[in-house]
Amino acid sequence: MDLMNNLLNFFVPPASLVMLAFSWPALTFINTCESLYNTYFNTENMQNKVVVITGASSGIGEQIAYEYAKRRANLVLVARREQRLLGISDNAIRMGAGQVLIIAADVVKEDDCRRFINETINHYGRVDHLVNTASLGHTFYFEEATDTSVFPILMDINFWGNVYPTHVALPHLRESNGRIVVNASVENWLPLPRMSLYSAAKSALVNFYETLRFEVEDEVGITVATHGWIGTEMTTGKFMLEEGAEMQWKEEREVHVSGGPVEEFAKLIVYGACKGDPYVKYPSWYDIFFLYRVFAPKFLYRTFRYLLTNGGERRTSFIGTGRSQVEPGKSFVEGTPPRRGFVEGTPPRGLAGSSQSNQPLKSE
Repeated sequence: MDLMNNLLNFFVPPASLVMLAFSWPALTFINTCESLYNTYFNTENMQNKVVVITGASSGIGEQIAYEYAKRRANLVLVARREQRLLGISDNAIRMGAGQVLIIAADVVKEDDCRRFINETINHYGRVDHLVNTASLGHTFYFEEATDTSVFPILMDINFWGNVYPTHVALPHLRESNGRIVVNASVENWLPLPRMSLYSAAKSALVNFYETLRFEVEDEVGITVATHGWIGTEMTTGKFMLEEGAEMQWKEEREVHVSGGPVEEFAKLIVYGACKGDPYVKYPSWYDIFFLYRVFAPKFLYRTFRYLLTNGGERRTSFIGTGRSQVEPGKSFVEGTPPRRGFVEGTPPRGLAGSSQSNQPLKSE
């Protein structure tokens, strides 16, 4: 057996690369034909369909709501910030949404997830698309984190905040032959510094849905949307963790996030979901790194280490570390001006239900 494995280790990788090189034109042609067919003959008509969007109060979730509104879908907007949802609801109605139901809920609480799905069924009688966009990133080095209470928060929002709504909605999605849309990230297989816990959570998330895809077969579609580094509230310093015995989340109210990358990604997600695409990637050229990770991992590591090293200076955010974010003589470590914020009166584990629930962090 050892001899057989050694032979396969030696022959299979190069043989696979050769086969892929020769079959690439044919595969590209087939994929193009399939995409054209789905675009013109197999795109789902979303008019009067029911779409539940978690994390809908800003960022990608907000923009996805607008894209479904343009397709005249009935929307259920879920997030913790009910006041913010009111404005988004009005915008969605103006853009063409049939009806909009807003529900304040926390996606890391199973009871809340059961409640907003039940309210959706009671109001509309069905669920056609479940779009999970709730996400939370970070920008601290793992060894710098002295307050480990942030660890389960990251896992709760990025993993359980997707699993719980899916578990509750799945029977209804089977009845409607519906679809689940997942907001993932390239870090699920291409880890970067200062995103260790975020990358781990996204990796678990993607593997969960890839497994679920086999279990539900063709009864429920699954679209995994993977983005690279784009800008939303996670990168513009809208959210900060305060230092203290009990961490609190500081939030700037009435935040509006827009911009080319976020809006473009939202358009691609909805367009791909309606076509029944299993994957949506923005941008798609990141995929080439996967080959390097498999066949030349050391080269990929050294290259990224070189590209990500900024003259040997180790700059970091101290969010989640229990340390002060303000350096003497500077406003913030990340170089952004201080922001006035509103301190939510809930404990940190209650934060979810919105893609905006973040710090000056990773893009989403």
